[in-house]
Amino acid sequence: MRMRRKKHGDERREALSHLLIDAAALTPGQARGFFTDPAKPLMLEIGCGKGDFVIGMAKKHPEWNFLAMERVPDVILCAMEKCSAENPSAAGEASLPPDNIRFCIANANALTEYFAPGEIDGIYLNFSDPWPKSGHEKRRLTYGSFLAQYRTVMDAGRTVTFKTDNRGLFDYSLLSFEANGWTCEDVTYDLHNSIWNADNVVTEYERNFSEKGFSINRVVAYAPKTNPDVLPVIPKPDRTDADSVQTDTDCVTVEKTNKM
Repeated sequence: MRMRRKKHGDERREALSHLLIDAAALTPGQARGFFTDPAKPLMLEIGCGKGDFVIGMAKKHPEWNFLAMERVPDVILCAMEKCSAENPSAAGEASLPPDNIRFCIANANALTEYFAPGEIDGIYLNFSDPWPKSGHEKRRLTYGSFLAQYRTVMDAGRTVTFKTDNRGLFDYSLLSFEANGWTCEDVTYDLHNSIWNADNVVTEYERNFSEKGFSINRVVAYAPKTNPDVLPVIPKPDRTDADSVQTDTDCVTVEKTNKM
């Protein structure tokens, strides 16, 4: 569902400009300079939605900086306003900027234009658009060309943490990660009933769909030493492929129909 256009959106974003990095100013090697303490590790969330995850993570990990990237201006406005409300200042004054969160309206297909090699210390992908049609495979955020960009802006051994309720996208993503040389660990098909749930920061989307009975899939993928010379062809995942992936013994695998 497309978000209704926000009234006075430009003015409201301008009022929160202390939280917003202009994409034109985000050039390789400069991202850390937008934070109060540039020495902290820099984490990137691609597709921050309404901001529940990045705000929760910033509270949980004040020792890290978080940059939330979102391509839809009205969506990022929701996240920025929520973030500002979490950090009120004295009555009658503007809200104080959180020390370790910034936002940027940008598209993930141009990461190497924004970040230098190794500049990012970790990436989070939460409930990305599944693009279920085979002709849209290249738009999936776990397609090989995106993984190559993630590896370029992160050093080997850094991680992409990926969550989705869409089993088809998750199965595809596991195959894509592994075919592109990434190492998949902590794989679960039911995050909320797994040993990793205690550290999970829930998004608004995740909360809504979990309450409706959808299980949440999650994987932590470790970047390879190098990118492949040629993007591999990813076979269509089937149930045999999914069942062959090793998961924690505390997980419960739940069969469901993917949302299209």
